[in-house]
Amino acid sequence: MEITSVTVRREEKENSRMKGKASVVVDDCLAIHDIRIIEGNDGLFIAMPSRQKANGEYRDITHPINQETRKMFEEKVLEAYKNAE
Repeated sequence: MEITSVTVRREEKENSRMKGKASVVVDDCLAIHDIRIIEGNDGLFIAMPSRQKANGEYRDITHPINQETRKMFEEKVLEAYKNAE
């Protein structure tokens, strides 16, 4: 599996930890939109797209199955964020 494209939209709002959103294309055939870029206590991290359930909890719509894949997504998205204007 290869991430073939990353597009970042910076959305820096006052008093918000969310710094932007990203769209990722995998193997030129699968697009994942609305990956959030968040400023955490230990630096930037990504949050996969999620949906709020009836009970108020959030559930990821899509997410990496293993740590290796999560790391690949995070590295590519954060690199694109840092290079975005």
